[in-house]
Amino acid sequence: MYNAFQTYCREVYYMYKGYFCLMLHAHLPYVRHPEYRDFLEEDWFFEAMTETYIPLLQVFEGLVAERIDFRMTMSLTPSLLSMMTDPLLQERYLRYLYKRIELAEREVERTRWLPEFHSLAQMYFFRLHKVRDCFEDRNGCNIVPAFKGLQNLGVLEITTCGATHGFLPLMDLNRRAVTAQVRTACEHYEKLLGRRPRGIWLPECGFAPGLDTVLREEGIRYFFTETHGILHASPRPKFGVFAPIVTPSGVAAFGRDMESSKQVWSAEEGYPGDYDYREFYRDIGFDLEYDYIRPYLHEDGVRINTGIKYYRITGPGTEKLPYDPHRAMEKAAEHAANFMFNREKQAEFLYEKMGRMPVLVAPYDAELFGHWWYEGPEWINLLLRKIVHDQKTLRLITPPEYLNENPTLQVSMPSMSSWGHKGYAEVWLEGSNDWIYRHLHKAAERMTELADRFGHQNGLTRRALNQAARELLLAQSSDWAFIMKTGTMVEYAVKRTRDHLLRFTRLYEEIHENRIDEGFLTMIEERDNIFPDINFEVYKS
Repeated sequence: MYNAFQTYCREVYYMYKGYFCLMLHAHLPYVRHPEYRDFLEEDWFFEAMTETYIPLLQVFEGLVAERIDFRMTMSLTPSLLSMMTDPLLQERYLRYLYKRIELAEREVERTRWLPEFHSLAQMYFFRLHKVRDCFEDRNGCNIVPAFKGLQNLGVLEITTCGATHGFLPLMDLNRRAVTAQVRTACEHYEKLLGRRPRGIWLPECGFAPGLDTVLREEGIRYFFTETHGILHASPRPKFGVFAPIVTPSGVAAFGRDMESSKQVWSAEEGYPGDYDYREFYRDIGFDLEYDYIRPYLHEDGVRINTGIKYYRITGPGTEKLPYDPHRAMEKAAEHAANFMFNREKQAEFLYEKMGRMPVLVAPYDAELFGHWWYEGPEWINLLLRKIVHDQKTLRLITPPEYLNENPTLQVSMPSMSSWGHKGYAEVWLEGSNDWIYRHLHKAAERMTELADRFGHQNGLTRRALNQAARELLLAQSSDWAFIMKTGTMVEYAVKRTRDHLLRFTRLYEEIHENRIDEGFLTMIEERDNIFPDINFEVYKS
């Protein structure tokens, strides 16, 4: 009887022709300004919570409630986790939600005699209430334990990232700076999620040979890399990006599948550009009369996105038709089915060529789903349901499951690579932002010097040393270089880089001269309070 059951299991198992690993990279730079009553850039976090992170959590919990045995991989970066668990930002986000609910309620009344918009106003009103219920009533204003619960169930694999999303290949002049980014991230992950991380999403997918040894030292089993990082590996991988390789230090590298990515990312072919989907750039914060919308703006009175949008993409012109959510959801279902069909055919073709099951790795920025592509969370919901119920070609899998089932991998070293324009770090090192690196390298050198000289200090000096480490980590965030390159909010990115470096330099000088200004230290500890358990000795050489 047992042998018959084994045979049946093998027959069911071998119906599959490939694995599918869906990976979402959830990240925002650490933006927290207690020195202001409200701060415009904090809205980046509030919008992403409302439109991406909570909707995705609702999708995952809905699948679990219906006992759908799905698999997902998702990074929650240390800076994002820190904002999710910060009491000040939790309080401000709740205030933000209540203001949006109040605006949606007013919109229900205002559109009473506008039938093409009235049902949409009601939709936003009910959706915002569901988000508030999830955040406040069911999770006590902290959704991190809910994600931890999904990981404990085995349906969601959560990876870490660099502590502040520092671009590691451009930090490798000082190996302790790289180690500090990884070790601080791993310790923060363990504190919030209950165990050490098994995998890492390298910031900006940036890899250079040698980084794998740092990952191995911190207990990381696998990482993700851009397609050409695998294709140009040495020796050349036999199966390309359709099987992970393992570096000489023993860390597995999973490469991005271009075909999967193109159907979602491509500006020409990607699903989010479909004319039936909601138009991101038409928001009532800009469309309605200023006096009406003014109570829902920031103190400076600048118009902002409110998240309430009434039009669909319609076409390439400026004329837009009203958004039809039913039509958009039908299109999301159609696109989920199309995506699954294409992955099935891709897996069948590769299975025949490879003689083994390929793994198709599809990584995306999480904020695409919900924030930029309003229907994105529902597309993921439908895709996961269809893969589980409507086919037997693809099997959903997480990287640790794949590695446990396929322990024998080709040894090869990925090449230096990143994602972004041209794929070799140009976004983070070019004319608009190259000035930052000489300062970051010097600060990292000085931090190592401090750690070596003052390694056993306590009291005020230790507080200053730990704060210097925080300021360095915050200055190293790749987000500031990215913003300088893209040309949006450049003034803010430059100011953040300079402020953290100036604070670090002042602390460095005060520690050396034994004249620490406790008032200044207390002020910046309250302002830049990321990683409360940080240990500056990570920088010791």
